[in-house]
Amino acid sequence: MGQPPNLPRQLKSAQVLTRFGVRLLIMTGFAAFGSIGFSRSFAALLWMSTILCAAIGAFRHEPPFPHHLNHWDEAAAYGALGALVSAVNQYL
Repeated sequence: MGQPPNLPRQLKSAQVLTRFGVRLLIMTGFAAFGSIGFSRSFAALLWMSTILCAAIGAFRHEPPFPHHLNHWDEAAAYGALGALVSAVNQYL
């Protein structure tokens, strides 16, 4: 049997930014229909995305914060947004 082709392990930064934007739009849509309110649903989805991206980065053995964007950078961005939304939720 033939060997499968080597797939590149490093995604281009543009692909990561596009993936981040699409996921953010999807999460916003799901949070809009959440039964606990938009802000609390959005915060929960952001925290779940943080954990998911960190797990994928660890599973793929991606180095944290290299010269190109990867799942660890996405996890950091979702974590920062989650912390911001959670902090705003406390004052509303």
